[in-house]
Amino acid sequence: MSFANLKKQSKLGSLTQKLVKEVEKMNNNGTSGDDRLWKLECDKSGNGYAVIRFLPAPDKEDLPFVKLYSHAFQGPGGWYIENSLTTLGQKDPVSEYNTQLWNNGTDAGKDAARRQKRKLTYISNIYVVKDPANPENEGKVFLYKYGKKIFDKLTAAMQPEFEDEEAIDPFDFWQGANFKLKAKNVAGYRNYDSSEFTAVTPLLDDDDALEGLWKKESSLQEFVAADQFKSYEDLKKRLGYVLGNKTTVREDVETVDEDDDRGSAEQLVTAAITSKPSPVEDDEDDALSYFAKLAE
Repeated sequence: MSFANLKKQSKLGSLTQKLVKEVEKMNNNGTSGDDRLWKLECDKSGNGYAVIRFLPAPDKEDLPFVKLYSHAFQGPGGWYIENSLTTLGQKDPVSEYNTQLWNNGTDAGKDAARRQKRKLTYISNIYVVKDPANPENEGKVFLYKYGKKIFDKLTAAMQPEFEDEEAIDPFDFWQGANFKLKAKNVAGYRNYDSSEFTAVTPLLDDDDALEGLWKKESSLQEFVAADQFKSYEDLKKRLGYVLGNKTTVREDVETVDEDDDRGSAEQLVTAAITSKPSPVEDDEDDALSYFAKLAE
């Protein structure tokens, strides 16, 4: 683009329009600037719909998903948004501190532990079958971050509850099934309970095309590689700063189970700023029961 054209577009306002479109695209279709990540777009009422297919493990990896723990909460010193070392089976200063809070015998301690508990996220490769809000995504391979509720539906498909239900591998190209992702707003939180699998069917009838999709998959292990996590000492230092340097973390406490399904770190930040307190959800009850067992 020449300088003259740059000036001409400035007068027409077209550059502003382009910037607005790019920002909207980033907000709707990406997370943390990674255009490999797909995100369900919901309307103002919190409703969203798409059809996706969970894909097999990428080449040279064993599982079609990875599990990642993280924390996102605000303290006097700012926001703490970090991956948790418990993902790697290591001690993490926030989980240790939350155990101290839960065991101090006060309601304030338990409330603080609830606010700071770790969040559970799964990541898989998916194929977008239908995306009414963004049809340009259809027929493409993306990464998809999702929570415990959707993972439970995957598990239920592999291990059905009743004898008359046939087990399926939802990650299989040929014996898997499309997944109708249905989101709605329930009590201020996004709810996926209405989501369901369709009948078992091959994703495509062409094995060469399926192999092409498989080769387009992204690595999942990169999200849980060691370089994605700060050291215990750095996390402890950051925690102290966020909490106003008013606490120390014992290094001999057992890590608590703080699983949750609240959405991405960015969504947590937004929700903390804009939403009102709501009743404890079922998945939170499970985590709190674990706290109670440790306290005993």
